[in-house]
Amino acid sequence: MARKHKRPVGGSWRIHETYIKVKGVWKYLYRAVDKQSKTVDFLLTAKRDMAAAKRFFDKAMGANGAPQKVAMDKSGANKAAIDAINAGCDVPILVCQVKYLNNIVEQDHRAIKRLTRPMLNFKSFRAAGSVLAGIELINMIRMGQFAINGVEAMSFADQFSTLAGMVRPV
Repeated sequence: MARKHKRPVGGSWRIHETYIKVKGVWKYLYRAVDKQSKTVDFLLTAKRDMAAAKRFFDKAMGANGAPQKVAMDKSGANKAAIDAINAGCDVPILVCQVKYLNNIVEQDHRAIKRLTRPMLNFKSFRAAGSVLAGIELINMIRMGQFAINGVEAMSFADQFSTLAGMVRPV
């Protein structure tokens, strides 16, 4: 719910997926960051295929608009998803499949792995999604990605509390 207070991200994205263990089975965490290492979006999925990659791109572009350029590794699923998206676009998204351009997102995965590794394993897919959403939210707060009045004078905890206060209970 804090997404509506998120600042816009750049038009050049780095896309990659990493592995997270849930109930002893590897699941896939799709992530995208822009050139300045600001989080674009993330999605935890059970499978690593074109449908999951397309779902991730649709979610990221729905919240942030379409990028001009996407850098990714040689993943066939990600490329197929972008090709499917480009087929329906007037202005196609430029795709760069150079593994060294992805170093920004690869290094960004480190923070996720460092925090989730001591947990050893998530007990449920839902718990994994909730914890990862919290980790991503804290990273976005650290990167100054939210437009909050008086943010310069606030600690990270105060920013989190302010964002939590903005969310209405369902």
